[in-house]
Amino acid sequence: MNTELESLQGVFDRAFNSVHQACEEFTPNLAPHEIGAVASISTAVAMVSGLPGVGFEELVKFSGGVLGVAFNVDEDEIGVVLLGEHWRLHAGDEVERTGRVADVAVGDGLLGRVIDPLGRPLDDAGPIHSNDRRPIERPAAAIMDRSPVTVPLQTGIKVIDALLPIGRGQRELILGDRQTGKTAIAVGAILNQRDQNVVCVYCAIGQRASAVAKAIATLRENGAMEYTVVVVSEGNDPPGLTYIAPYAATSIAEYFMESGRDVLIVYDDLTQHARAYREISLLLRRPPGREAFPGDIFYIHSRLLERATHLSEEHGGGSLTALPIIETDAQDISAYIPTNLISITDGQIYLSPSLFELGVLPAVDVGKSVSRVGGKAQRATYRAVAGDLKLAYAQFEELESFAKFGARLDADTLKTIEHGRRIRACLKQPEFSQVSVPAQIAVLLALSAGLFDAIPTEQMTDAERAVQESSEGIPSEIRARFETAKELSDEDRSAIIEITRKSLTNFLPKSKENA
Repeated sequence: MNTELESLQGVFDRAFNSVHQACEEFTPNLAPHEIGAVASISTAVAMVSGLPGVGFEELVKFSGGVLGVAFNVDEDEIGVVLLGEHWRLHAGDEVERTGRVADVAVGDGLLGRVIDPLGRPLDDAGPIHSNDRRPIERPAAAIMDRSPVTVPLQTGIKVIDALLPIGRGQRELILGDRQTGKTAIAVGAILNQRDQNVVCVYCAIGQRASAVAKAIATLRENGAMEYTVVVVSEGNDPPGLTYIAPYAATSIAEYFMESGRDVLIVYDDLTQHARAYREISLLLRRPPGREAFPGDIFYIHSRLLERATHLSEEHGGGSLTALPIIETDAQDISAYIPTNLISITDGQIYLSPSLFELGVLPAVDVGKSVSRVGGKAQRATYRAVAGDLKLAYAQFEELESFAKFGARLDADTLKTIEHGRRIRACLKQPEFSQVSVPAQIAVLLALSAGLFDAIPTEQMTDAERAVQESSEGIPSEIRARFETAKELSDEDRSAIIEITRKSLTNFLPKSKENA
């Protein structure tokens, strides 16, 4: 009995000594937390007091889990842009610093997913699997870390690839009135990146839920979600979420670019982004400028689009191509936001309501559109077959408007007009029906050789389709030279023209065919 008591006493003594030693060695690790209080609440912003150490654009957390971004950092209080529902908050609620800026999950786990600007899933496909997060605001790559734009980004849209080419790393603005097909062009460009090793990011900014659902359904039906990330801010979301959406999408795209991959990002559209920033700024009592926009409206878009670039080989050689979309009002491309974006980007694609009403789709106004970089990246074969196309089309449009006055025209002028009508017919293209490179080159060669001029205009659609189908018969060695050759040789050109000529035999009038 005594032995058992002694054993228990020994166990107790050892336990007591270890606990005593641990208590002596324990050093409390106290970390100060700044906790403020909500002074006032409005629709999209909150005024907060009691956070003297908060930094600009730091993320703060309200009671109930609502997040916000510190925008106005004044001496007595800070103005916070809310990233959640304002009706959850009340004056006097606690506000806590997080010590970090707003960030978003990045990585391959986002491919095929639909998320909000904070990285939260919206597609009912489970949680996002990612081991990395990046700030939504990041500095653009230094000039010395960039390389020239030399590789084309094929959109599959004939009028763009031939006349307004886009290079990988370029920023090409798409602008036009509402309901003129801006989103259709951007989504079509995403569809054409299938099997091209290009990752796509589609950023819907303040769009109607029905429009976003339609775009996502189109991407799913065509198998494009496999290589696409969709970042969505709907029209009924807080303006703060709408404001950070394009920055979050760009951080996701930069992850792939810095991994050495080519990326295409679509901002649909920056008009809503500018309006959200204007709303936030006016609520924070910032002084308004032209059209009530704040003075730094140019800066918020320039620092966003400057992140699109082509990195040098030392930094992986990846590229980020940006297609920002802007909605104009009554064809006014000289308004404040459109002119800002035109000066920031490397060219613009203007969609004309007049052409849209005439059924010329896509309604690209070639005269008002330009690509300031893409010509350097365009394939030599395209330049060879489409070099004079833009000039011929411009001459046709001028003569066509002149002919409406009823003037008598000579034979050469009539021939130019008829040729221009064939160009216009060939540049028409149904929505989401992308055309391959060999098919485009076959059509453009047939145009430049005048093979369509003898075909009645009502048969042009069928004739062009026949030429596109005949491109499958182009020998593989010639097709390989589309990618590598500096320009088409006379033998290659003759071989392609002969193939297209045979495909058009059934569309020629009998007299022409016999001739």
